[in-house]
Amino acid sequence: MSIGLIGRKVGMTQVFQTDGTMVAVTVVEVTPNTVTRLRTAERDGYTAVQLGAGERRKLNKPLAGQLRDLPRVRNIREFRMDTADGYTVGQQIAVSDVFAAGELVDVTGTSKGQGFAGTVKRHNFTRGPKTHGSDNYRRPGSIGPGTTPGRVYKGLRMGGHMGSERVTIKKLRVVRVDPERNLILVKGTVPGAPGALTFVRKA
Repeated sequence: MSIGLIGRKVGMTQVFQTDGTMVAVTVVEVTPNTVTRLRTAERDGYTAVQLGAGERRKLNKPLAGQLRDLPRVRNIREFRMDTADGYTVGQQIAVSDVFAAGELVDVTGTSKGQGFAGTVKRHNFTRGPKTHGSDNYRRPGSIGPGTTPGRVYKGLRMGGHMGSERVTIKKLRVVRVDPERNLILVKGTVPGAPGALTFVRKA
């Protein structure tokens, strides 16, 4: 697997290609990530590169001991890889070092929270009739027989909390990379609200 980078979703906009077609893109700000630790199979049981991004004012003691002379990064994530050769602790990785226009990437983020949602919105259930005094307009309907089994099966689709889940959108095409402003523009939508933490890695 290849290394990814930690970024933040800025929002959506549109760009025009050379043939004049308009493409809807999501702008992700990827400030230079710092390598904070290297995991090895001999010591940790797996191989990964730990990256940090962002900046925080205060560090707790365990984090301060780990970072020591490194920048005070806010977010730390690990990216599992086949080999960590070529990476050193303290190395800065910019967006242009990993991604280029035309590549396919997987973007992971936390989806927008929708609160409590019913079955029509949450699971695309068909609504009931509106007319003739119907009282089952958006109700879920039967949730199981009464006598046998006399209970509700686990996993039954019902109303409940919707959103605020880890979502990965795969194979989004990189439209443009702006190394001067640490931006990457990917075609289509990316999970999360503007300002949400995102992780971008090659597909």
